[in-house]
Amino acid sequence: MSMTDDKLAVLIDADNVPYANVKEMMEEISKNGTPTIKRIYADWTKPTVSGWKNVLLENAITPIQQYSYTTGKNSSDSALIIDAMDILYSGKVNGFCIVSSDSDFTRLATRLREAGMTVIGFGEKKTPQPFISACDKFIYLEILKTSKPTSISIPKQTSKAKQQETSISKVDTKTISLIAESVNDLADESGWTFLGALGNFILKKKPDFDPRNYGFPKLLPLIRSINVFDIDERETGNPNVKHIYLKHK
Repeated sequence: MSMTDDKLAVLIDADNVPYANVKEMMEEISKNGTPTIKRIYADWTKPTVSGWKNVLLENAITPIQQYSYTTGKNSSDSALIIDAMDILYSGKVNGFCIVSSDSDFTRLATRLREAGMTVIGFGEKKTPQPFISACDKFIYLEILKTSKPTSISIPKQTSKAKQQETSISKVDTKTISLIAESVNDLADESGWTFLGALGNFILKKKPDFDPRNYGFPKLLPLIRSINVFDIDERETGNPNVKHIYLKHK
C-alpha cells in the first residue's frame, strides 16, 4: 500500500539519534507521505544537543523543551509519548515516523499500530530488535549516508564489478532464505510471484528489510544478484510500465 498521500507526524528523540543525517531522513520520509507535524524532544538547556539547532531551522522542525527531572533517564521519552497519543486522538494524521534508537518506544509503536496507524521507525543499527519489530517499516540512518552517488573518478567496468562483488557478499543466506520463502508464499499456481507485492510482504516479516542495507538501490537488482530466480518482465497497456514476476529456477 502506498503512503505517498498520507499525512505523517514526525517525532524525533534528540537524545538517541545523531543530527548529521536529518536532511536525508526528511527526504526519505517524504517518499512515504507528507510530514505535516515535525517535532523534536530534548532538554535544550543541555550543551549536548546544541548541534541540533541549525538543523531544526533548515528543516522546519519544532523543538519541544523537556527538562530532565532525574539523572540518567531521558525525560524526552514521556513528552514524545504523550504528544503522540494527543496527535493520534486528534485524527489529523494517517501515520507516524518515530526517530529513535531507544527500545522505550516499543509499546508506543505497538499502540499506534493497534489504532490503525502506519508506523515507520528510523534509528541507528544499534536499535534493539523489539522496537524494530513493533514498526511497520524500520530504516537505518546509516544507509542514508551512502544512498547518494559519489563523484569518484573510477573506470566504469572496474567500479561496477567491485560494487556487484561487494553487494553480493553482503546478502547473507538468512536474507536469501527470507526472500525465497516469501516468493513461495506469494506464488500463483504456476509458481510466479509479482515483484510489486513481494517488497511489502517481506516488510511484514522483517520491518528493517531494505535493499540499501546490502548495497542495492532497489529490490530488483538485489534479486538479480542472488541469481536463484527466473525473471519475467510482462508488458502492460502502458509502454513505460512493465510488471515484473519471478519464480525459483
